[in-house]
Amino acid sequence: MSIPAIQKAVIGAYIAKKLSRGERFPLVLMLEPLFRCNLRCTGCGKTAHPREVLQQQLGVAECVEAAEECGAPVVSIPGGEPLLHPDIHEIARELIARKKFVYLCTNGLLVDQRLDDFTPSPYLTFNIHIDGLAEKHDRLVSRPGTFAQAVAAVEKLLARGFRVTTNTTIFQGETPENAARLFDTLTGLGVEGMTVSPGFSYEKAAGQDQFLGRQTTQRLFREILALGKNRPWRFNHSGLYLSFLAGEQDYACTPWGNPTRNIFGWQKPCYLLDDGYAGSFEALMATTDWDRYGRGRDPRCADCMVHCGFEPTAVIETVKHPLRSMAAMWRPRKVSAVNGQLSAGDDRG
Repeated sequence: MSIPAIQKAVIGAYIAKKLSRGERFPLVLMLEPLFRCNLRCTGCGKTAHPREVLQQQLGVAECVEAAEECGAPVVSIPGGEPLLHPDIHEIARELIARKKFVYLCTNGLLVDQRLDDFTPSPYLTFNIHIDGLAEKHDRLVSRPGTFAQAVAAVEKLLARGFRVTTNTTIFQGETPENAARLFDTLTGLGVEGMTVSPGFSYEKAAGQDQFLGRQTTQRLFREILALGKNRPWRFNHSGLYLSFLAGEQDYACTPWGNPTRNIFGWQKPCYLLDDGYAGSFEALMATTDWDRYGRGRDPRCADCMVHCGFEPTAVIETVKHPLRSMAAMWRPRKVSAVNGQLSAGDDRG
């Protein structure tokens, strides 16, 4: 199963129109209707809020208003765990009615309880959080058996005719071989695509030693992508973003590409940093000093290579230069042993 042609066409036309106007624009609305969750995952800074904050949530009307105000064609609903929201099915239904492509990001634990609330649609994708094979995933989320439940959720959703992708965060200590085994497993399940990203060191997150630096990220992804040659992996990314992860492209972040609306308002400047809130999307765009952020400007951004900041840059480059994206996807990579460890490079010389 591939991304529906209607989604490709709508997003492509949207980007082309916005580029012709020469303005900053969002691609994906990160809509967080709640921070509450039924897991405490390594690297997550969202559940570190006090109890009174975790009990709050956005209503259906607030979520719809945010999507209409922002105007992005795609709405990603992370959290927290969105299936804990009693009205999440109504939120999804209202967004779909407005022709928004909705990605519902869930750990899968509540799929059995909530599945009958949803109807398959080309506009709805369940994005299941899986950070490794059984032992590793269960350790990272601090609960035994969650990998098996996530896999069961994927299988049940696919059997019901839903679009399904997965979301994997890569942390310190990951090996290319284990990552390859995970991607083989997820591909074998029949998911539409896999989202993958290095973890970001949220200031409130425990386990700060788990996060990757930029050079480690680049080396690891070169090795992973080299092992993926001739394997039928399907990533839910542009080829240029994957090439960026491997250190073959050097991009600046596009923080307004994935604006965040949560219970506090419109988060400045992005999903990952918390420098205050604006009361509207228009105010977010107008009052945020975008030039303050990014590698070389804000030390918090030094090691960030996360998809919510850099995928918009890569997607825009793909639209501007489609042949460059194709070349990045098909660039040969080799893996060789150096000092007992894997290293990787291009076969270009």
